Amino acid sequence: MGFIAGGFILGAVHNAILLLIVVVFFVGVVALLVWNTCWGRRAIFGFVDCYPDTELRTAKDGQLVKISGVVTCGNVPLESSLQKVSRCVYTATSLYEYRGWGAKAANSQHRHFTWGLRLLERHAVDFYISDFQSGLRALIKTGNGAKVTPFVDESTVVDIDPKNKDMSPQFLSWLARRNLSTDDRIMRVKEGYIKEGSTVSVMG
Repeated sequence: MGFIAGGFILGAVHNAILLLIVVVFFVGVVALLVWNTCWGRRAIFGFVDCYPDTELRTAKDGQLVKISGVVTCGNVPLESSLQKVSRCVYTATSLYEYRGWGAKAANSQHRHFTWGLRLLERHAVDFYISDFQSGLRALIKTGNGAKVTPFVDESTVVDIDPKNKDMSPQFLSWLARRNLSTDDRIMRVKEGYIKEGSTVSVMG
């Protein structure tokens, strides 16, 4: 796309310097997209891993801290929506659809022959962490509208196509509760969660 625009500029304006600027800009944008796709998540994990755990006994109000420890549920634990995993503090369920030729789009940006996100459910509640450093238990406020950026891997729970859609009544019931239908679509559900007893790191 950038080369087409550059060729048009060179033909219309006869300015090789302007063409070079367009090419450099295009290469920079492509490099940024590739880096973000391949290394962005890994860079964030690397930053969190390298950031030292904070000594809670000396932590001050307003200080950026990192706490690592074992999760304990608060007063209102969660249950994952499809697998029904109990006593969770964070759950995420994603429904994807594959768009073949002539199939409906899952969302406005869904291109042909790709997976598109149709539904995303995320829930988080307040929980406790038993800090490895001090042995203290810290309350982590993630409920009631708190801004949370989770980095929890989701795994594929079920793959559905027109040939096997009747083999998972649990999935069909899950769709019905959300007023969704299969309509002979190819679908995939991924689910991730943090349950009581998991080891996590929290920054904030």
